[in-house]
Amino acid sequence: MEQMLGAFQSDLSSISSEIRTLQEQSGAMNIRLRNRQAVRGKLGELVDGLVVPSALVTAILEAPVTEPRFLEQLQELDAKAAAVREQEARGTAACADVRGVLDRLRIKAVTKIREFILQKIYSFRKPMTNYQIPQTALLKYRFFYQFLLGNERATAKEIRDEYVETLSKMYLSYYRSYLGRLMKVQYEEVAEKDDLMGVEDTAKKGFFSKPSLRSRNTIFTLGTRGSVISPTELEAPILVPHTAQRGEQRYPFEALFRSQHYALLDNSCREYLFICEFFVVSGSAAHDLFHAVMGRTLSMTLKHLESYLTDCYDAIAVFLCIHIVLRFRNIAAKRDVPALDRYWEQVLTLLWPRFELILEMNVQSVRSTDPQRLGGLDTRPHYITRRYAEFSSALVSINQTIPNERTMQLLGQLQVEVENFVLRVAAEFSSRKEQLVFLINNYDMMLGVLMERAADDSKEVESFQQLLNARTQEFIEELLSPPFGGLVAFVKEAEALIERGQAERLRGEEARVTQLIRGFGSSWKSSVESLSQDVMRSFTNFKNGTSIIQGALTQLIQLYHRFHRVLSQPQLRALPARAELINIHHLMVELKKHKPNF
Repeated sequence: MEQMLGAFQSDLSSISSEIRTLQEQSGAMNIRLRNRQAVRGKLGELVDGLVVPSALVTAILEAPVTEPRFLEQLQELDAKAAAVREQEARGTAACADVRGVLDRLRIKAVTKIREFILQKIYSFRKPMTNYQIPQTALLKYRFFYQFLLGNERATAKEIRDEYVETLSKMYLSYYRSYLGRLMKVQYEEVAEKDDLMGVEDTAKKGFFSKPSLRSRNTIFTLGTRGSVISPTELEAPILVPHTAQRGEQRYPFEALFRSQHYALLDNSCREYLFICEFFVVSGSAAHDLFHAVMGRTLSMTLKHLESYLTDCYDAIAVFLCIHIVLRFRNIAAKRDVPALDRYWEQVLTLLWPRFELILEMNVQSVRSTDPQRLGGLDTRPHYITRRYAEFSSALVSINQTIPNERTMQLLGQLQVEVENFVLRVAAEFSSRKEQLVFLINNYDMMLGVLMERAADDSKEVESFQQLLNARTQEFIEELLSPPFGGLVAFVKEAEALIERGQAERLRGEEARVTQLIRGFGSSWKSSVESLSQDVMRSFTNFKNGTSIIQGALTQLIQLYHRFHRVLSQPQLRALPARAELINIHHLMVELKKHKPNF
């Protein structure tokens, strides 16, 4: 048994040793298998990357570049060329077998692509009627340029240079032609250097006459001109000059400016985005390439604007142009096109000083106006203040859309000069009453025009409202003075005596009080009637006249109420004439009959 068990133990030991040997052999075989599979994968990738299939050769040599299969096989060729370059760098000998074939295919592809893209670029030279160059048609072939960039940089540079040269000339030609045609449909009569706010009406007729449809544009009134910066018109289709000429249509400068710059904005945005995508550039490189294409056109438009502005005296047109630029700059920013930022700044640098100069010329013209040279005096609103009201409300309403402090400061200077001018003209009237009528009529007119367009809380509206209220109150006192001056004087004196505790002195005023009571009772109706007619004759604005009459009647009621209070003092209570006093409520009812209705 012992021998048998020993033999069995020995057999088990040998079996265990054999199992270990088999495990080692199995592990070694697995390692060899994995290594061979890895080698096969790498070698397969290498072979697949190097082998040039017949479909690729056929497509590159025979297929037109516009066919989808040419583009597909070109991408395959690009991938194989990149793979071969990578393997050559690692010293792979097999690359030599395919290098010749790939080079011949690459040269053929580059030749076909070069011819195709150059033909496309040359086709842009044909006249375009809509001032839009169809370069975006090239975008679906943008891989062609990427292929050239990776495989034939000299040809890529040639194509880019040809594109820049052709498009630069085309844009310049198109815009020069468009600008020339556009300026032919401007109003024939435009503001001149003598068309200033302070110029005598005899020197320049037609400031506020309705312009003919083809010739005259208003100088100080906004009218419908402000619609050019509304969202609907701002991005409306550009003007077509030959169509406008055929229909004998004419436009103010700001409408031409909008059309020109909207075309420029639209094409520039399209051009910049095309350059970034087709030529695979961004940042400063995209900016430089854009300006290589558009630089001459932008310089030409700036020179034209500078030339036009030297003889432009239409402040509203210039101010509208400023706001058009501010809005177009925002649109360019939303479209993520920063390439025009510098151009917008250059345009504003031309527009702002001109606008300020025209405004200063108007300020100076008002400042230097001599009221004695303006002809006969009239209490109605003066034509210079009407010009100011229209002009100021126009600028304020435009400025409210994108507020600018410089504009408000300039308008503030103009307002001061106009207020001084109104006072100078008022001083020419001999009576204070006529002076007040003139001042109220002018303040009311300016306030009315401003409130149509400006916000109720604007500085101009608030300023003229205060001036109007002060002069109206003074006029009402002046109006009540002739018929009721004695009553006013007595009430003020009596109230002063009562306040100082000297009411006893009223006992000596019985005769005066009796005369006042009887005088008021006999004449107040005719006085109020005369007063109402006088007011309605004096003021051009019926609403304002109505307001003044109401203010005067209210003040008269308050005055008579105070008179009643004075007569209720013990010193005058026993006065017989008190029985002749008119009842306050009766007076109010009677006065309501004189309230004008318009």
